[in-house]
Amino acid sequence: MGQRLTQIATRTGDNGTTGLGDNTRVSKNSLRVHAMGDVDELNSNIGVLLCETMPESVRSLLVEIQHQLFNLGGELSIPGFELLKPEAVLALDAALAEHNEALPRLQEFILPAGTRAASLAHVCRTVARRAERAVVALEGQEALKDTPRQYLNRLSDLMFVLARVLNRYRTDGTQGDDVYWKSEKLAQASAD
Repeated sequence: MGQRLTQIATRTGDNGTTGLGDNTRVSKNSLRVHAMGDVDELNSNIGVLLCETMPESVRSLLVEIQHQLFNLGGELSIPGFELLKPEAVLALDAALAEHNEALPRLQEFILPAGTRAASLAHVCRTVARRAERAVVALEGQEALKDTPRQYLNRLSDLMFVLARVLNRYRTDGTQGDDVYWKSEKLAQASAD
């Protein structure tokens, strides 16, 4: 990626193909392009999430994740190339452990709801799962390294945890909580 974009509207994609980083052209409907698009959508959704108020530790983590997702997109755009390193997965593991440790243990399913920031984190979680499925589908056709799949799998878990963190974060000093699914089990436990 030595060249920077100077012209955005090239019209080379008008025929339904797009150029990869190795100068090959593929259908815009290829599994590789679907994976690249899902990763790009995930990164864009994280950008929207970053517009919200949140703890600085979460903000800096999400900014780093955006950089790693850009690496992942670059890796997907150049077949056989590696930009996303295994250390990025280890960093997500560490963030998962750190943020999950501070949360109460889940006793019931939670809904993808709560504060706007938490709800946006849940959207990021679901897009990460879709991006993971797209990478797995691509792996069915082409050899890929394990790191992209592992990173997206771990990232979706982390976004779930961060949604819980963000549901508890309040600037006014009050404590928020998850939005629990109203199951029969919960109703019965409350009645007892």
